[in-house]
Amino acid sequence: MHFRKILTLCASLALSFCISATALASFRNGDEGQEVLDLQKRLVELNYPISSLTGFYGDETEGAVKAFQQNAGLEADGVVGPATFRAIMNKEMPVNRAEAPVVKRVLNTAMRLLGTPYVFGGTTPYGFDCSGFVQYCFRAAGIELPRTCDAQIYVGRPIQPSQLRRGDLVFFTTYEPGASHVGIYLGDGNFIHAGGRAVKISPVFTDYYGCRWYGACRIR
Repeated sequence: MHFRKILTLCASLALSFCISATALASFRNGDEGQEVLDLQKRLVELNYPISSLTGFYGDETEGAVKAFQQNAGLEADGVVGPATFRAIMNKEMPVNRAEAPVVKRVLNTAMRLLGTPYVFGGTTPYGFDCSGFVQYCFRAAGIELPRTCDAQIYVGRPIQPSQLRRGDLVFFTTYEPGASHVGIYLGDGNFIHAGGRAVKISPVFTDYYGCRWYGACRIR
């Protein structure tokens, strides 16, 4: 059993490395920051109007990107991946574009806790339930969240599945109606959470949780 647990942990860590290496390779609806603002300014220079240059990648920016992609013969998905970034900015996309320090702290804490036992009502590394795990990870980054997931969902800004990015909270309806399970989004359709027997990584939109999606929010 001990050997099996080690293998499971190693596999989870390998998956987390792959997620970390690829999740930051695009800009999409819901992103924000100086790099988004630079993209917006460049799109305006190229005659793809954006009325409000705020550094937030919203529907209007997504529409401008789609129009650019269509005219450039690229897949018009509204996501600025390496090819679209190169075409708009005339330079290569950074391999690891900047991520907010608070997100890094939250996710670093979460990944260190992989394999921690699930304990109903647990709030410490001796054992977590889902909301206790999320609360602990954000507290380690200096952010205080409510204790339960049905309260945590109202703390952040609601977002759509297409807007998900690393560090967002994802909620599911499991043992009771409403938001009854929560985890932290890792990118590439995966999230980390305290569920089953331990803290683990699971897919958001397929398998058990795929049909139990309830909502998501961004804390910062």
